[in-house]
Amino acid sequence: MQKGHALRRGRYSVEGGHYLITIATQKRYPYFLTFEHACSASRNFYHPRVTKAANTLSFVVMPDHIHWLLQLNGELSEAIRRYKSYVSLAIGERIWQDGFHDRMIRQEEDLKSVARYIVGNPLRAGLATNINQYSFWNAAWL
Repeated sequence: MQKGHALRRGRYSVEGGHYLITIATQKRYPYFLTFEHACSASRNFYHPRVTKAANTLSFVVMPDHIHWLLQLNGELSEAIRRYKSYVSLAIGERIWQDGFHDRMIRQEEDLKSVARYIVGNPLRAGLATNINQYSFWNAAWL
């Protein structure tokens, strides 16, 4: 069985649920070190067809993956498929690994702490010493 299929086993979507998603690029290639590619990845969280499937609460675009905190409006796999498709179309090639990692956030009061964790990724990775030095993130609470 392919790894992507194994990741989907037991996965279910809860409409209105909050999810922390991680999606990696193929072979962890750092596509998003390119300014234009990172802009495309950031912008497509707000593509109208993506927002129809999920509301973005927070995200960060790292060189070889993204973290996305969302509230689901439909099917989780469909929201991820749309996001991946629009980013790949904007860049002009298929860039994503198959599958994704998801964790449902069960307590709404945890949302801000999860968003803080997401936004802190560039600092922990040494990409910036202050979050204001890093352009490719957002959080609904700002």
